[in-house]
Amino acid sequence: MKCVNVLEKSILECMYVAKISNKKLDDVMQERHIISKEYALGIDKLIRNSLVSDDGNTMTELGRDSIRVVLAGGVFDIIHPGHIHTLNAARSLGDILVVVVATDNTAVKMKKRRPLHNQEQRRELVNSLSMVDVALVGKEGDIFKTVDAVRPQVIALGYDQAHQEKFIVEGCKGINLDATVARLQSPVPEISSSSIEKEYGTSIHGI
Repeated sequence: MKCVNVLEKSILECMYVAKISNKKLDDVMQERHIISKEYALGIDKLIRNSLVSDDGNTMTELGRDSIRVVLAGGVFDIIHPGHIHTLNAARSLGDILVVVVATDNTAVKMKKRRPLHNQEQRRELVNSLSMVDVALVGKEGDIFKTVDAVRPQVIALGYDQAHQEKFIVEGCKGINLDATVARLQSPVPEISSSSIEKEYGTSIHGI
C-alpha cells in the first residue's frame, strides 16, 4: 500500500465513490468539501506517483490499493441501535464503507415477508447515515457479483448474519479477491429487527 497524505487519500476516496455510485466526481468532491485548488495540488502528486492515470481521470491499481474499502450488507428495513453500532464498527476497519442493501425479493426470502420499505427507499435510508460512504442495492442470485464490483479489502458481517466466514472466503477466491472477513459484535444483541417485529408487528405492519 502506497503512503499518501490526507488530501491525496481524500481525492482517491472521492474517485472511488464517484465510480462505484455512478456520480460525477465534481459532485462527490463538493459533498466532501474539497475545493478545486486543493484538488489541483493533490491530483498532480497522485499522477506523479502513478496512483492516478496520466489524464487524471481514473485511479491506477496502485492508487486503488492505497485506500481500504469495507463492505457490509443487510436488509435495513428497520434501522435500530444494533445497526448503528455495527456500521460504525465496520467503518472503523477502513477508509470507505460500502453498504449493500438487499433487493426486495431477497428481503422476502430472508425475512419471510415483504419489507416495509422498498429497496430504493432502504438504500436512501442507509445512504443518509453519516458513517456510510456509499449504499448500493445488491444483485439477486449471486452476492459475489456485487462483491466483485466493490472489490473490498474487508467484508464485515453482523453478529446475526447467516453468511459463514468460510463461504465468504471461498466465494472471494472464486473472483480472485483477497479479502479479510470480520465478524462484528453488537453491544445490544437483544435488539434486532426480528425482535422489534415480534413485539410491535401489529402496529408496524397494520395487521
